[in-house]
Amino acid sequence: MRPAAGEVLHFSEDSDIRLFRPHIAASARRMEALVWAVDAARAPDYWFPRQCPRAMVWARASSSRADRARLIGDGGGERVHAIEYGWLPALQQVKLFAYRLPAASFRPIGAESHALVAREEVAPLGPPEPVGDLLALHREAGIQLRLYDNLWPFWDAAAGSTLGHSAIRMRNARPRPERVDPRRPSDPHPPTLIG
Repeated sequence: MRPAAGEVLHFSEDSDIRLFRPHIAASARRMEALVWAVDAARAPDYWFPRQCPRAMVWARASSSRADRARLIGDGGGERVHAIEYGWLPALQQVKLFAYRLPAASFRPIGAESHALVAREEVAPLGPPEPVGDLLALHREAGIQLRLYDNLWPFWDAAAGSTLGHSAIRMRNARPRPERVDPRRPSDPHPPTLIG
């Protein structure tokens, strides 16, 4: 489920979009009305329910062997996507659709061009296509899909690595686990011994 030449994709759980109108996304850092889409390289970032928090890593030419081994692992391909266990049922049940849009209407945005945007209305090139089984899609693309109780430790390791990395909807992830300082006593108020 990737765009063909001259196309970009927009993924949605709404199967009835006739025209994409620029809007300010609820999670926007830029207060500018835009239509969002992705190219073939970033399409897998959206093979999830819209609100599902996910953290992703992929190998780059500049990635260290140690980071590849630690976060991707042996025999694991070049890319890992991670979600929390609680989101697995939604991943298995969501009805996701892909809209093919004309690439000529879009320009890269962001420091690493993680997405493409249009500033005018864009009509789809045809009806939306059901994306289908998201687990099978990951498998066919050779992308590891991992389940974690909490995404934050994986994301923190990814963000501090030499691998390419991205996270989406982390505000919907479980709360970050409290970090324990090994130099601090486990009980902040130890009992006072009298004697």
